[in-house]
Amino acid sequence: MEKGKKTIVIKYGGNAMKDEAIKGSILDEVAALHNDGHRVVLVHGGGPFINQILASMNIESEFVGGHRKTTTEAIKYIEMALSGEVNASLVRLLQARGINAVGLSGKDGGTVMATRKFHQEGDKMNDIGWVGNVEEVNPHLINTLLDSGFFPVLTCMASDRAGNAFNINGDMFAGHIAGSISADQYIVMTDVDGLRKDKDNPETLISHLTTAEIPGLMGTTIAGGMIPKIESCVAAIEQGTAEVKIINGTQPGILKKLISENQSVGTSITK
Repeated sequence: MEKGKKTIVIKYGGNAMKDEAIKGSILDEVAALHNDGHRVVLVHGGGPFINQILASMNIESEFVGGHRKTTTEAIKYIEMALSGEVNASLVRLLQARGINAVGLSGKDGGTVMATRKFHQEGDKMNDIGWVGNVEEVNPHLINTLLDSGFFPVLTCMASDRAGNAFNINGDMFAGHIAGSISADQYIVMTDVDGLRKDKDNPETLISHLTTAEIPGLMGTTIAGGMIPKIESCVAAIEQGTAEVKIINGTQPGILKKLISENQSVGTSITK
């Protein structure tokens, strides 16, 4: 890899995926990073699209401990939304920008092996269906594509060793991918400027955090949807990622400021 260039994993998802103007801006930026010689992997979820397809099939969306309870009936439609709609769309839009994008899920090439996730309430372990944890990542296919100049676009589906399909939290999936390829940076794009001491006050942004400080903030400063994002950051760092950034993906030019101009934006997490 050319000197000064980085291996970067970007987690993209949430409501920003439904805003076409924001989506176009983000894809312009990630395409520019690729064209500038960086090795870039885009990992995405697709909650709004899953909600839409399940509603159209009259399948109720039920959440347990922040995880979508996934029945045998629901999993095929979830995969349809993630792989058939969102992933295919992102690949098409990147191809239109001159990028050799390749759409994948964790199933492809045995990249991600999953195990069933249970939700613990006290002493009780609740079965929440086809929801998975990342058991193991084999980065060979991703590295092969990167080495050949391709742009991998991964969605957060995986299989277990028996071939059963599992839906995995997109943040956790991305963190493990970043760690497995020893990414220089793992970037979590969300709709806030980063982690805040007071989630409703932008002036309380925490600009830097170490993994040792995180346990003391869990359940207070780190709450709700920020929990899996932070946990994914820790997973990435523990497996070899040098730095993690949580940034506001709805801000135009944010990736250019972070990567090309080396500006201090969002929340940086290091070991």
